[in-house]
Amino acid sequence: MKRTILLVLFLAFGLTTEVANADFTFGEPVNLGPTVNSSARDEEPGISADGLSIYYCSLRPGGYGGYDMWVTTRATTQDDWDPPVNLGSPVNSSSDDFSEDISADGLELYFGSNRPGGLGYDIWVAKRATTEDAWAMPVNLGPMVNSSAAEGCPAISDDGLELYFWSTRSGGFGSYEIWVARRETKEDAWDRAVHLGSTINSSSADLCTDVSPDGLALFYVSARSGGYGGNIGDLWLTRRPTISGPWGQPVNLGPIVNGSSNENGPCLSADGSTLYFSSDRPGGAGSQDMWQVSISPVVDFNADGIVDSADMCIMVDHWGENYPLCDIGPMPWGDGIVDILDLIVLAEHLFEGIPPDEPEEVNVDEDDDGGQVELEQGQILVVTLKSNPTTGYRWEIVETQESILEQIGEAEFKPSQTGAPPLVGAGGWEIFRFKAISAGQTSLKLVYHRPWEEGVEPVKTFSIQVVVN
Repeated sequence: MKRTILLVLFLAFGLTTEVANADFTFGEPVNLGPTVNSSARDEEPGISADGLSIYYCSLRPGGYGGYDMWVTTRATTQDDWDPPVNLGSPVNSSSDDFSEDISADGLELYFGSNRPGGLGYDIWVAKRATTEDAWAMPVNLGPMVNSSAAEGCPAISDDGLELYFWSTRSGGFGSYEIWVARRETKEDAWDRAVHLGSTINSSSADLCTDVSPDGLALFYVSARSGGYGGNIGDLWLTRRPTISGPWGQPVNLGPIVNGSSNENGPCLSADGSTLYFSSDRPGGAGSQDMWQVSISPVVDFNADGIVDSADMCIMVDHWGENYPLCDIGPMPWGDGIVDILDLIVLAEHLFEGIPPDEPEEVNVDEDDDGGQVELEQGQILVVTLKSNPTTGYRWEIVETQESILEQIGEAEFKPSQTGAPPLVGAGGWEIFRFKAISAGQTSLKLVYHRPWEEGVEPVKTFSIQVVVN
């Protein structure tokens, strides 16, 4: 199967909100490794716009209290991450300091904390004059953002005008819910936070957001129904057509990213090519580790195995339209119109060969004799039947319609004993493979006999009805 194209999400967002429905794919999630992760909890990453720093919270030793904030850096995006450094005082305190997000210009660090001076678990911000300067004393965002309930996991938009966070305050549907505060300019104070409503929030926990650099996609954690497990929930995605437009119906990111484990703290790279998150899935170093997964747009529009002029022509034919197939930029899920941004993305992939997916196999054996199996075109039917060729008997196909079901190669014998060569007289299985090549229905019948014995009834028969859709 394709190494990176493991899942295609077709994002269908509501009936009242027109949003581009781009196809994109996830690679295999990769643990950030023992340099970054520890045997303690390491979670909720926030990556800088240049991709050279990841801020995160951890319970590892060497901190000031409970959760502390740490940063790991690298010289270039191709280098490995360096050992993390505690952000120190005054950003960290003897209280919990967690769930940070760095502004696009790198000069503001938003985070949650229950330090003195707030109303409990509140949202705070620390600022610095340049990226080379130390962080100043953090400031509580005040009652327009915070409440007497708990707030956490702030996510600041790239333009600095929207701040998303979770809160347990009243006025919603569940326990943890997502709210947003807005302001006219970065110099203005925050307006009173508003609830994101029933499209985004549910009766389950909804929390830990990250807004895409273009402001049109919102990743978040939800324990709502339709997920894959975990007490915290799964990672979901919602989109909107414009910055001022309504958010569409959320879509689960699927089983490559999500699983029976707990996924948390989504964070998107500036170019939209990598999603960072924390998870307690197997393969990590601690109870929560940080992971990354690549995101790639589907650029082989006609699925012929190569990105070439034919795909370019398809894009040109839909230039200026809200055409989901070709809307692949600037983010992998598009922006609602086919334009120069999509052409730039396509040009980066021109003449790349796309290895074909391995067809899905459907397996049957003698227990399925007399039954029926349904296949999709392109699927492989594998028939495994007990056999002992040392007796002269073998299975032979006596009935099938090759225009519907075509045999692939010759039958393979698999001995029941793995010694080489198998013992004389040892049995095993004959394995036949067929490919469903067109829609229709056919009988598939095999007989177990000695081919040279004419007029002798076969010892066994195997027959199934095959329906190809």
